[in-house]
Amino acid sequence: MFEGPATANADARPSREDAHGQPTGLGPRRSLRVKFLAIFVPVLLIFMMVLLAALEWRAYRDAMGDLEGRLNTFVTTAKGVLAAPLWTYDYGQARSLVRVMGNQPDIRALRVLDIDSAVVAQTGDPASLTPGGPLLRDVLLVHTERNEATSVGSFQVAFDTTRVWRNLKRDVATDLLIIVVTLSALVGLVVVATSRLVFRPLDHLHRAMVKDPRPGEQRHVTPMAKDELGDVIEAFNAMERRRAMLEETRSRLIELGIQMDAERTPRRLAETVLRSAMELCSADGGAVLVRDEHSNQLQYAVVLATSITLRMGGEDGTPMALRPVPLTHPNGTPRLDRVASHVAITGRLLNTPSIYHDSRFDPREFEAFDRTYGYSSRSHLAVPLRTRGGEIIGVLELSNAIDPRTRRVGPFDEVDESIAQVLAAQAGVALENQILIESQRRLLDSFIELMAGAIDAKSPYTGGHCSRVPELTRLLTEAACRDTEQFADFDLTEAEWYELHIASWLHDCGKVTSPEYVVDKATKLETIYNRIHEIRTRFEVLWRDAELAECRARLAGADPATAAAERDRTQAALLDDFGFVAACNVGGEYMDDDSIERLNAIGARSWTRHFDDRLGLSIAETERLRGIPPRPLPATERLLSDKAEHVVPWPNDTPPIQENDPRGFTMVAPPKQFNFGELYNLSIRRGTLTEEERFKVNDHIVQTIVMLESLPLPKHLRRVPEYAGGHHERMDGSGYPRALMAGSMSIPARIMAIADIYEALTAADRPYKKPKAVSEALGIMAKMRDTNHIDPDLFDLFLRAGVWRSYAEMYLRPEQIDAVDVSAYLKR
Repeated sequence: MFEGPATANADARPSREDAHGQPTGLGPRRSLRVKFLAIFVPVLLIFMMVLLAALEWRAYRDAMGDLEGRLNTFVTTAKGVLAAPLWTYDYGQARSLVRVMGNQPDIRALRVLDIDSAVVAQTGDPASLTPGGPLLRDVLLVHTERNEATSVGSFQVAFDTTRVWRNLKRDVATDLLIIVVTLSALVGLVVVATSRLVFRPLDHLHRAMVKDPRPGEQRHVTPMAKDELGDVIEAFNAMERRRAMLEETRSRLIELGIQMDAERTPRRLAETVLRSAMELCSADGGAVLVRDEHSNQLQYAVVLATSITLRMGGEDGTPMALRPVPLTHPNGTPRLDRVASHVAITGRLLNTPSIYHDSRFDPREFEAFDRTYGYSSRSHLAVPLRTRGGEIIGVLELSNAIDPRTRRVGPFDEVDESIAQVLAAQAGVALENQILIESQRRLLDSFIELMAGAIDAKSPYTGGHCSRVPELTRLLTEAACRDTEQFADFDLTEAEWYELHIASWLHDCGKVTSPEYVVDKATKLETIYNRIHEIRTRFEVLWRDAELAECRARLAGADPATAAAERDRTQAALLDDFGFVAACNVGGEYMDDDSIERLNAIGARSWTRHFDDRLGLSIAETERLRGIPPRPLPATERLLSDKAEHVVPWPNDTPPIQENDPRGFTMVAPPKQFNFGELYNLSIRRGTLTEEERFKVNDHIVQTIVMLESLPLPKHLRRVPEYAGGHHERMDGSGYPRALMAGSMSIPARIMAIADIYEALTAADRPYKKPKAVSEALGIMAKMRDTNHIDPDLFDLFLRAGVWRSYAEMYLRPEQIDAVDVSAYLKR
């Protein structure tokens, strides 16, 4: 029986109209019962009346026949009795007999006549003896003696029908009463019976049919009997089950469409599509194959089989063990003996009840699968996956249709075909989108990795830095996501992981703008080349000048020994001075004031230039000499000089970053872009970079931010500039380029700062330094934590989670991985 809620007013019925506003029913709900009774009661009444009339007529006929029989019996008896008195002319006896006979209740009138027709005796109503009555007899009286019959008279007798009619009326009245009672009982019984057997089921059926079911609700009417009406109700229940199934299928398809739009990888999408198809089509197993344009094959994306708990491929299933399905034979002809390739080539749906008995296909394909995995392939349904343009990009296969009631394997029906085609149409478009998105993503990733590789290849001083920092960032971020203490609330979605992945690969993309001779500057005088060679040439000139001075002194008559001694003294001083200048050029020691003063003294020595220093110059060099008058030759030059043309101004004499920069950069640029002055460079107190060059090196992070912020990044990549541009910031605000404090930096940005430092300290592919051991690198980083340069909680997690060890085992040399006591580096 229908289990839905009853209406507040059982007699109130909603109007039912069709699409054109016309009533769909024949009137109120009770009209059928009224019409039934309006037909049944008169017909039954007529039938009962006819039956009554027939019965009463039969009773009347039987009563009249019985009366007539008694009349005939009376005539037969009375004929002999009355003949005797008349034969002897004993009329007194005849009258006595007539009086006695007249007392019989059936006799209405009796008359005896003699031979002359004179009345001998009579009784009753003479008028009833009028000829023509129904129960009237005129009988001749005959006396028989010695076989001779002699007429002695006659008698007339008329039987009374009054009692018959009286009994008939009484019976009719009684029967009418019985009919009324019976008719009432029958009508009541019919009403009850029809209500129970017909109208109540119809009412339940009506309620179920007019009720608007809620989503997911299945209307049901319980049949009360196994009859025609029960069959109708069962048919309704079957239709309702099919409606509910189709409604569920429609809702499921809508949900699946939404779910497919939400999927972000083709493999996960393929598994979602296959699971939904198996559910909607009641299939035990199936597979999704995707076309590979490069190899012209169908690659298995996912394979599922419920009965044997098989799951291959998909997002995180077991590795795919099935080989791709080629679309052509080695000779180039289409391969139509495999189900997937047949559907992909023909573009037509395939539905076969028994795959082993379909002569179009090679059974070895399924025999091998069934034998390997213990499966039993029977029915098979395959549909192509098409793009919007109709191109076939894959195949959806379903195997072994399961009857939901019997759980037996059977064929796929037309409904399954329709569902599979609708699902394949949705899946084809969604898969096309995912393939395009995945292709674009792979292209973007490849381009980013290509760019990072180019940056690493640009300079041996960066080595594989751009490719190793992402891995170290991933390891530390995974540890933070797993942590249940300090970072219990931290986690990343799939999109946020990809955002961090992009940021870590592009964290040094601004280095493409960094001049190589600055990044690779190994000595103080190095630009495109090491200018120490030019300085040494000048010393060579002074060396020759000392020899020439000796020769001139001797020619002038000076003592040869004295002249030689002067030459040796001068040349020894030159050797010592050049050694000092060369040592200063390396930049290995800190330059104190005395060293800088000695440099200035050495630089003050002069040499004579005889050639024009404005010949063979580049346009840029010539431009820097504009406004500087040439000096006449021969010209006296300083051994080490800082000339005006050594200073390179900024374009338009405007530094790129100034005070109160609107972009938030606090790393103010120096007044000039470069200063190639010899004394200026040799006087660098620590390292090999000038202030201008240091800015140029640090400017890579500014350029990284500017480049990334100029990109039209989608919403899920909007934080890439923040993550990539914060790895040189410090927790105390002393970092660059924006001097951010710890509270202004996200956890991924702080993670990347630690990854950048640890990679730089342990890198073994830098030609300018020896790689540090793990313990040494961790010691340096512990000091950086103590001075609030890096995040202390993240560094402790870096230690506790063993991220340092995991990275070291993947990228460091064995001799770098020394004994480490993690507790010694944890914060106290």
